[in-house]
Amino acid sequence: MAQILEGKLVVAAINQRILAQVEQLATKGITPALAIVRVGEKSDDIAYERGAIRRCDSLKVNVVTFTLAAEVSQEELLSTIRQINENSEIHGCLLLRPLPRHLDDNLIRNALDPAKDVDGITDGSLAGVFAGIPTGFPPCTPQACMEILDHFGIETNGKKAVVIGRSLVVGKPAAMMLIQKNATVTICHTRTVDMPGVCREAEILIVAAGRAGLVGKDYFAPGQIVIDVGINFDDQGKICGDVNFPEGEAIVAALTPVPGGVGTVTTSVLVKHVVEAAQRLTSNL
Repeated sequence: MAQILEGKLVVAAINQRILAQVEQLATKGITPALAIVRVGEKSDDIAYERGAIRRCDSLKVNVVTFTLAAEVSQEELLSTIRQINENSEIHGCLLLRPLPRHLDDNLIRNALDPAKDVDGITDGSLAGVFAGIPTGFPPCTPQACMEILDHFGIETNGKKAVVIGRSLVVGKPAAMMLIQKNATVTICHTRTVDMPGVCREAEILIVAAGRAGLVGKDYFAPGQIVIDVGINFDDQGKICGDVNFPEGEAIVAALTPVPGGVGTVTTSVLVKHVVEAAQRLTSNL
């Protein structure tokens, strides 16, 4: 049976480091602070916001919320982002997306100062990921995947890695981050020929397809490490990943569960980025 890569173990380690960093910042009179910008009342956004606030509270990081109406004008939202950019006591910003369709997502997300972009949504932050330089921060979900690999001591140097998914939210950043960790990376997508065969060659497999149970036994090989990023709901309304967990557990060396895997780690990564943003500000004083 495969080793289960439980997110709670990774979270505990990250949180311990965060608390130590927050205490160190406090000696300099700095309390890390996160701004959360939510447009409208979507239940998913509200749930994520509440989870982020709870995690910040437990780690002694301040939160400032900006809740705007779903019909907010573009200029009002841009004004809010400018206010956050100019506030030296706010170190990071989480802009909940997708935004309503009447808003220009490209314009709005890039109005955020990359130095405060703790979820890697700006072009500046993404450029930093692709160039391997600390401009802004990487998206939290692929960073959570890397944190899991690091925590469990999974070697990436020279390993064959496959990423299923090519979005800018997970797939492409995850591939670039694996390359920075000296893996040899293949990206699979909807046009990939013989995707199961490509995946069986992987030693590390990151799955961000967005389809419940898409990846089953035909994709797996003994000895693999499988990181399942997917969050879906099955026919019974239960949360499940992109990986068929029982089939994977019977074949691979280790895999993350859903729930209890990558998603659990993501919120702590968000707070970690806020604290790092505060540390960068301190180093510039």
